[in-house]
Amino acid sequence: MPESSSQAAEPQSVSFDVTRQSWVSPLMARRFANFKKNRRGYWSFWIFSVLFVISLFAEFIANDKPILVGYEGNLYFPILQVYPETTFGGFFPTEAEYREKEVQELIKEGDGWMIWPPIRFSYRTTNYDLTTPAPSAPNPANLLGTDDHQRDVLARVIYGFRISVLFGLLLTVLSSIVGIAAGAVQGYFGGWTDLLFQRFIEIWSGMPRLYMLIILASVFTPSFWLLLFLLLLFEWMSLVGVVRAEFLRTRNFEYVRAARALGVRNTKIMRRHVLPNAMTATITFLPFVMIGSITALTSLDFLGFGLPPGSASLGELLAQGKANLHAPWLGLTSFFVLAFMLSLLIFIGEAVRDAFDPRKTFEAMASESAKETAETTFVPAKAAES
Repeated sequence: MPESSSQAAEPQSVSFDVTRQSWVSPLMARRFANFKKNRRGYWSFWIFSVLFVISLFAEFIANDKPILVGYEGNLYFPILQVYPETTFGGFFPTEAEYREKEVQELIKEGDGWMIWPPIRFSYRTTNYDLTTPAPSAPNPANLLGTDDHQRDVLARVIYGFRISVLFGLLLTVLSSIVGIAAGAVQGYFGGWTDLLFQRFIEIWSGMPRLYMLIILASVFTPSFWLLLFLLLLFEWMSLVGVVRAEFLRTRNFEYVRAARALGVRNTKIMRRHVLPNAMTATITFLPFVMIGSITALTSLDFLGFGLPPGSASLGELLAQGKANLHAPWLGLTSFFVLAFMLSLLIFIGEAVRDAFDPRKTFEAMASESAKETAETTFVPAKAAES
């Protein structure tokens, strides 16, 4: 009876291993292990992810509207919906100004209450209760002080961090799609297609990028999506060379020739057979492409050709620090936030590069297999001695 139970338990363990391997291949598991070994990059990834997720809920952290209002037994959510002052017994049909004492007294008269965010300022809120001229130094109400328009610096940093990361992510994804597609077409077909694409990229990359962006931004009304489009015109070239080289190397492999001989379409061969090999080298560049996207937006905002005036921007805060040298908290805050954010991305990029390094990956897999072989040969010998 014990023997039968032990024999029945062995197939269960084998089936569990097969199921686990079907979800994650040994190669990807080893890459993740290499990424985790780089402690600096691993923890930078988690710190950056946590900060980004927190910034997505910036309206619940820094806002001039309460999160929840109770009035005459009803619940209101000013962050999610606009309520006129007449809702709380006022006289004006416009949106209620919850920071005003009159509106707060109206809510109290109706046995009401308010739950405020930790920071009672949005990125565009003007603080009229300052006792010193703007920009004012840090104080209990404004932990990082105010800028030259009496706006809270901490709130603008939170919103500016979010818009910088979102802009960098979108630009990285879109430029990667365009760059990978262009490099794939060049490397796979070669010949005149590759030659014409290369000449076009050489001409387009030789154009004065910054001046072009400044001219276009001054002609059109600046906006988030317009800047994204303008920067996409130049950022897509960063990945073309890597993808092109991988496709040139892979297109003459035997399995690609066999797929062509079987009549498989070129688009299917590129997508399913050649592209996975090219993505290994491409993924290592993505964190650095994102760094370039964030710094490009910051540079344009610093020069005054970026996001619309009044938007939460780290580059605009840097420009305010340059214009107000007597208020060092403006320049220092934006500098340390940018330095910390870009340092995290650099550490993440180094960890990703180590994770996808084929030498480290296969060396670690070979050492693990040798260790398993040594253990399997050592255990029977020890059992025979006993």
